[in-house]
Amino acid sequence: QVQLVESGGGLVQAGGSLRLSCAASGRTFTYYTMGWFRQAPGKEREFVSTINWSGSTTYYADSVKGRFTISRDNAKDTVYLQMNSLKPEDTAVYYCAADSLGLKYARHMYEYDYWGQGTQVTVSS
Repeated sequence: QVQLVESGGGLVQAGGSLRLSCAASGRTFTYYTMGWFRQAPGKEREFVSTINWSGSTTYYADSVKGRFTISRDNAKDTVYLQMNSLKPEDTAVYYCAADSLGLKYARHMYEYDYWGQGTQVTVSS
């Protein structure tokens, strides 16, 4: 079992930045693929970004490419999402997820076994 706890959300003006963190505990985090998803009010949860166990492979949704950066520190069992040039349409609850199979380019919710509770990001115009 893996427990995931997100932090770092908040209210920011358009054009600003936030860094989300996701701390993992429980079973070995190192070999898991990690992902970030988000869910805006009234919308389905959508893929944002994913990173493989070593950090050598990352993948982003087109809507965040060039603005968001995913990274991980396996020594700290933590994955990060640096969000720059934020837009009002980035407003959502952001969820961290873990894939125990270590799939590359895991972009679908069903590929992830464990989920955090989410952290709210609100971008004002």
